Amino acid sequence: MDAGRMARTLSRMAHEILERSPDVKRLALVGVRSRGVPLARRLARLIGEVAGSEPAVGALDISLYRDDFTSLAAQPIMKGTDIVFSIDGRTVVIVDDVLFTGRTVRAALDQLIDFGRPARIELAVLVDRGHRELPIRADYVGRSLSTSRDEEVQVLVQEEDGRDEVVLMQRGAKPKPAGAPGGKRRSPRAARPAAKAAAARRRR
Repeated sequence: MDAGRMARTLSRMAHEILERSPDVKRLALVGVRSRGVPLARRLARLIGEVAGSEPAVGALDISLYRDDFTSLAAQPIMKGTDIVFSIDGRTVVIVDDVLFTGRTVRAALDQLIDFGRPARIELAVLVDRGHRELPIRADYVGRSLSTSRDEEVQVLVQEEDGRDEVVLMQRGAKPKPAGAPGGKRRSPRAARPAAKAAAARRRR
């Protein structure tokens, strides 16, 4: 998914959210750090362009609510939760980049409930890659991808990474920076003369 397609996808999702929750004053978008936050802000701007006003936007840092917290680094990087409005009686849409096992969303739900009693909680994700381990389903999905557990879905956003892109890659691989030169590979035909020349030099 390139930048253009991501923009169109977020526009569609914003319209779907607004269609289901037309009262923007009773709507809030809460992004899961880190890339869920810029996605939530973009969705809020897109909703504001149509509705005339933007919904409230917050951020969740779920680090302390993860069920694998004890296996994380001794001092995990905390970016902080930022919800400066009341969520009581609102429709709160949790926004994240990728929905995978569902454990991140479960942690986000646990933390969100500590802030109040929303009228309804919904979930919006840019990518749903399957492999759920908990009974969790998104209400708004940008794109569903069929993946294996050996693959990773990396969502890159301009605010964090300098470009917008969704990359499917093997686990442990790193996305290539924008504009990075690609490695040139010799074709088998081009490699044969070079190998013959090297062999001839060794025989001299």
